[in-house]
Amino acid sequence: MKALGLGILKGGLIGGALGYGAYRLGLSGSAWKYLLYGVVGLVVGLIAGRPIWRNLIDKETTVWTSALKGIFGFGVCVGLYALAHHALGDPQLSVASLGTRPLTDHTFVFAPIVGVLWGLLVEIDDALDSKPKPRTAALAKKK
Repeated sequence: MKALGLGILKGGLIGGALGYGAYRLGLSGSAWKYLLYGVVGLVVGLIAGRPIWRNLIDKETTVWTSALKGIFGFGVCVGLYALAHHALGDPQLSVASLGTRPLTDHTFVFAPIVGVLWGLLVEIDDALDSKPKPRTAALAKKK
């Protein structure tokens, strides 16, 4: 249950920040959107689950674990954008002050959705891979 909350939080915050930044910069071309959603996947992959800095400190797993999650996340999130834009016909979304535009044009709305989806997958995968430490070994060391 904790992994679900963390995936939603990390993915939503990262996606929201990058999406809002792209909106404020006026990055509206299709190529910019592919790059934006790819970067959302990359950053969420590096931070969600076991973050890259924990891999540098603990040495239990390699840095490549987080790097591969980020690289794979780039491709997955670009694929999610392409799916929404091309296969689903880019559904229209009405925002009061901005009017009705395609969903993917509202980067501050769609980037958090993409970030949350990828963050959930990474957090759940990491939660399934984590091994609980046996209590008997910890208790034996205390004595």
